[in-house]
Amino acid sequence: MDDRRPLLRLAKKNREISGIWKTIWPDWLSRVAKGASMSQSERAEFEPIPPFQGDVRYILLLTLVATLGGLLFGYDTAVIAGAIDYMVEKFSLSATMKGWVTSNILLGCAAGAILAGPLSDLLGRRRLLLITAVLFAVSAIGTAIPANLTQFVFFRILGGLAVGAAALVAPIYVAEIAPAHLRGRLVSLQQIAIISGMVVVAVVNWFIALQGDHTWNVHWGWRWMFGSETLPAILFLFCLGLVPESPRWLIKQGRTDEALKVLNRTSGSARAAWEIADIQRTIAEETGRIDELLRPGYRKILIIAIILAILQQVTGINAIIYYTPTIFRSSGSTDIMALAWTILTQAVNLTFTLVAIAVVDRLGRRPLLLLTSVAMAVSLTLLGWAFHAKMSSTWVGIFVQCYLASFAIGMGPVVWVVLAEIFPTRTRGLAMGIATVALWLADFLITQTAPMMYEAWGPAYAFWSYAFLCVVCFFFVLAFLPETKGKTLEEIERSFLARK
Repeated sequence: MDDRRPLLRLAKKNREISGIWKTIWPDWLSRVAKGASMSQSERAEFEPIPPFQGDVRYILLLTLVATLGGLLFGYDTAVIAGAIDYMVEKFSLSATMKGWVTSNILLGCAAGAILAGPLSDLLGRRRLLLITAVLFAVSAIGTAIPANLTQFVFFRILGGLAVGAAALVAPIYVAEIAPAHLRGRLVSLQQIAIISGMVVVAVVNWFIALQGDHTWNVHWGWRWMFGSETLPAILFLFCLGLVPESPRWLIKQGRTDEALKVLNRTSGSARAAWEIADIQRTIAEETGRIDELLRPGYRKILIIAIILAILQQVTGINAIIYYTPTIFRSSGSTDIMALAWTILTQAVNLTFTLVAIAVVDRLGRRPLLLLTSVAMAVSLTLLGWAFHAKMSSTWVGIFVQCYLASFAIGMGPVVWVVLAEIFPTRTRGLAMGIATVALWLADFLITQTAPMMYEAWGPAYAFWSYAFLCVVCFFFVLAFLPETKGKTLEEIERSFLARK
């Protein structure tokens, strides 16, 4: 007898496939099948991506110009380390006023971070970077020649506005000018530029201090330290005059022809039209608002990010970075040796930041944060013991370098990586702005209180308190932060929302 069951099963399977096909066949694809007209941005969704044919050397040049803002960020925030002890003697500052003179710039940084997003959308990335270059130069001159402490603080906060704005806008400019396959590496140059600025100013401070004796440095040396920033600020201003505006911002303003000229050079003429359509479609989908971050689930992500940003600072990094010469003078070093130790400290910071960039995608974010939190706690405990036992400055130097290496390979760069990954795409920029402001304010708190703690408790107990906060950081990461390595942004978002 003829068995028709295989044929019946095949017919049933065909009907199932047909039903599934009808279900997933979207309306826009139906219009394509029927020959209906589509917008350029719709067509870009499924057309093959043209090959990249941009000028890589030109892109690298634009990136280096933008990252001069990062170098000035590091230079401007770290120049105080070499100058503050001389200013304490010059102006007879108490521990509280020493903290204020050092930390006031960070209030400007927070304000700059708040204002930078709206201003960069209104004025453009390049124009706002030009304004920051002017502010850097004015701040450098103003802090070098103040008639009194009030004038110094005013110009220092002005520099903070530039730092906060440049910290946000420079990487945005690089991300918007760079092709996708180079973007990660080029944006990471910003972090390298920041630490490089700290290394450069440590060398400059040391060199200036060598030009006279202690009395000369109290009256004049610290002024030259602040004034030295004028040269890189003017270089930044000049170089910005040679670079174009971000094509993404130009398209957002409806200046498509200008954007096309830039993209022809950065992506190649064949790819430029496709990128314009892709950017237009992405801009149309940007609808992130603050109320989205306050929804259940998303609110938890925001709280985790804010706490992580605060923990990056309260674990003691800038209590050491901004007061390195003070720490070494307290352990018996001369002025010049204390400044030399500062150069070594910043060099270690830069070296291990490069190591972190190399290993973060292999070792993962969570393991690095856990391991380095422990290493930071141990290093700070030993550093406190070195002061408690009145050990030599050599031992103090060893424990400071161990702490800096631990921070630079984990808490420093990895926290920024996590913050950039954990937020939903539509609200990422807004949420990053909130977390960054929290970070600057925590930085202000630590920098203001560090000399007060050193005086009231002694360095040993101050460092032990920071070590305790490193332990808090370890358990916070262990309890609340899932691994994000190797996951898409959508998978990361789901993993956070799924955690109770």
